[in-house]
Amino acid sequence: MPNTVIIGSGCYIPENVITGSHFMDSVFFDENNEKIDKPNDEIIQKFVEITEIEERRYISAGDYNSDLGLRASLQAIDDAGIDKEEIDYIIYATNFGEVDERGIPNFMPSLAARLKNKLGIKNRKCINYDMIFGCPGWVEALILADVLLKSGRAKNILVVGGETLSRVTDNYDRNKLIFADGAGAVVVTTTDEENVGIIADSTICDNGEELCYLENGTSLNLEDKEKRLYIRMRGRKIYEYALKNVPDAIKATIDKANLDISDIDKILIHQANAKMDYAMISRLFKLYGIKDYDHAISPMTIQKFGNSSVATIPTMFDLIRKGKMEGQSFKPGSYIIFTSVGAGMNINCVVYRFPADKI
Repeated sequence: MPNTVIIGSGCYIPENVITGSHFMDSVFFDENNEKIDKPNDEIIQKFVEITEIEERRYISAGDYNSDLGLRASLQAIDDAGIDKEEIDYIIYATNFGEVDERGIPNFMPSLAARLKNKLGIKNRKCINYDMIFGCPGWVEALILADVLLKSGRAKNILVVGGETLSRVTDNYDRNKLIFADGAGAVVVTTTDEENVGIIADSTICDNGEELCYLENGTSLNLEDKEKRLYIRMRGRKIYEYALKNVPDAIKATIDKANLDISDIDKILIHQANAKMDYAMISRLFKLYGIKDYDHAISPMTIQKFGNSSVATIPTMFDLIRKGKMEGQSFKPGSYIIFTSVGAGMNINCVVYRFPADKI
């Protein structure tokens, strides 16, 4: 059976840098719909202490999710050195689709179809899918691409993750400080080289009481006149769920690949909240009886880019792969992990090995 390898990558990070000062005039309400009686600078500083997010990036007026995905995809296709007409599938991970400047999501036509149109692909047999799977959407799209490639249904697949969360957050919710915009993309294909590419994967979907840990809801300000739906997040529940389940899921995937944590060179974990990510990686190492570990194994972009949902992992992958992330690099022949947790609640993990002669 052939193996699935990444042959090109790209990302687009919006130019608008949003710091804490952007939120100084905000009015915040709590989960009980009561106005928070604290100075905004105190709220913002506490938020930074918990998440480490000091900056985030927002999309520009006149741009859309598909525009971000287009820019990332053009880089990935060029990097892969293939003709765009050779792409058999486009899988676009998103949670809110093509959100307009009023904050209204639009899924018809699909983002993947919009992207195919903007890429100018004429191939009628290039099939487009949207992957709506919470923050783990891009990783799950990669898993789906692996299945399609190994089944022989495709030779080249474009896997994209893009989101414009700044347009779907409640102005009265402190959690809006977490979210950001961006897009990342990879081109995957098959190789006959043994023991490279996607070595193992796993997915867990807990959709019982966890279903509404992340959901859409109305504004925390009951007097809000827009009556739109926004991201609503039960932070403590998510933290507890992730810490309990994600480390075990990662270890199970490493076990499935017949590897040990010592074999893993990098862990690219979804950039949700720095405190939570540190805790999950620390718990993972403790499963192997290791108390202290080199934090360089788990790179972080959240401090400057915020949480762009499905875009965080492919963006980080592209930056490291192209030597644009200080102190971070991939090694030919090394093993890395892609892993994420998010709305659903869903968890997934991929063990990936670079070919011995390139990254």
